[in-house]
Order: sequence, then structure tokens, then C-alpha cells
Amino acid sequence: MSKNERRYVEIANLTKAYPNPFGKDIEVVKDFNMILRKGEIVSVIGHSGCGKSTVLTMVAGLNEISSGSLVVDGREVSGPGPDRAVVFQSPCLLPWMTSLENVMLGVKQVFPHGTKAERKQICEYYLNLVGLADSMHKYPGEMSGGMQQRVGIARAIALKPQVLLLDEPFGRLDSLTRMDLQDVVLEILDREKITTMVITHDVDEAIYMSDRVCMMTNGPEATVGQIIDVPFARPRLRQDVLDDRHYYDFRFSLIAFLEKQEHAKEAHVKAVKERLTRTSSEAGTAATVSV
Repeated sequence: MSKNERRYVEIANLTKAYPNPFGKDIEVVKDFNMILRKGEIVSVIGHSGCGKSTVLTMVAGLNEISSGSLVVDGREVSGPGPDRAVVFQSPCLLPWMTSLENVMLGVKQVFPHGTKAERKQICEYYLNLVGLADSMHKYPGEMSGGMQQRVGIARAIALKPQVLLLDEPFGRLDSLTRMDLQDVVLEILDREKITTMVITHDVDEAIYMSDRVCMMTNGPEATVGQIIDVPFARPRLRQDVLDDRHYYDFRFSLIAFLEKQEHAKEAHVKAVKERLTRTSSEAGTAATVSV
């Protein structure tokens, strides 16, 4: 593997700060650092509100970076582009278009010089990969949530991106559909060798789908807390992973980290409440003395 492939995606000191009218800007994410190898799948987990999706939208170019840098295949990027495709929790399909037409929207932009037949062939190929060979001409309203999400996945991968960004793509689905789509996505990623970042709050999903799992600390100033390697060979079979004794070691490590973050959050909230109570009490005392 070449140097560029070993450092295919370089995220350096990525920071997102929002203006604060009462003082210093609030840094939601601070100094987030990560390197992804070509074809690697990395999951990012953490408590709700810790900044996972903020990191993903900055990498996607949909959220302006306050400071830091993002390099993909040796080229620094600062805005959105077809080299990075995103699948959100909601597929966001245009309801008046069929599955094929929804996928075609992006394909037309990325392959403007292709013939109509070539572009259609690309769309049909990826819809077939996600199991929608018989539903290409259905409208979103005629499909289940799982089927709609398959269209969203096909639409993203049909762009042939260098980096695929998955923002809790299975969060709204029932357990069986969720597991089925996890397998569909893994099969495609193994075939296409796409470097992928998965945002999830599901510990089991993170372990099953990833080569590494990044655990984020609580915000504000959320950052990389710990990264663990998941050495299960790919392609993977779910039962083989569940039968491996190391699976439960990884699961325990992730849950222990999340619990530690939760306890730290509770301690912080308690300290803030005590400080506010003390300040209020001191203010009341001062007002009494002045009278």
C-alpha cells in the first residue's frame, strides 16, 4: 500500500466553533484528528450531541470548518464535491421521481459526458446491487422505509465517490431491516473498496461494520477520546463475528468508555448547578446587605 493509500483521508485538528454573544466562541468540536486508509471503514460513536454529525458534515463540505484541514488522496478540500457522498438517516428522495430517476439525478452531474444509455446502466447496476432490481420504477410513496434507504445508498454509491459518509443511515429502521442493510452495505464496500466513515450510536453496529471504531468525548470541545482496532477479516459473516470471543471484549470497551463519558457529563452538570446556586445565594445576600 502506497503512502497516499495509507493516509488516504487525513483529518487534522478539525474544529467547529459557533459565535457566542456573551464571550468566547463555543467550540463544539475541537482538534479532531484521524487518518483513514484507502478502503477502510471507520465508525464514530459517542453520546447524542457530542458532535459526531458535525464532524461528518465538515468532512462532507456541508458545514464550514472553523479551523483545521481535510485532505483526500493528497488533495486538500474545503467544500462539497462528488468525491464525498453522504447517506443521511432520512433518504430525502424526491417523491415525484421513481427510484431510477432519483439515482439518475446525481449520475447526470458526475457523468455529464456519458450517453443516456450509459448513465441508465450505471443507475440500474447500483439499484440492483442494493436489491431493488424489481423496484426501479416505483415512487418513494410506494416503498417501505428500508427500500427508500436502499435507493439513498444506491444514489450515493452510483457517484463512485472516493469517500462514503454514512450518518446513522439505519437509525429509523426496524432491527431485521437494519441488519439486512448493514450486510448489503458491507458487501458493496468490500466490492467497491470505498473509504467509509459511519456515524452511529449503536455499539454492535460499530463493531460489526468497522475496521476501527473512534469514540468521541462529550462536547463542547468534543474530540477523539479513544480508537480501537477491530481485526475481524472482511468480508464478514455476522455469526462468525458474534461467535468470536474478542467481540465481547470490544463491546465491553466501548460501553465502558460511553459510561465513563456519561458519568463525566453528570458530574459536570452537577458542578454547574452548584455554582449557579452559590452565585444566586451570594447575589441575594449582597442585595440584603445593601438594603
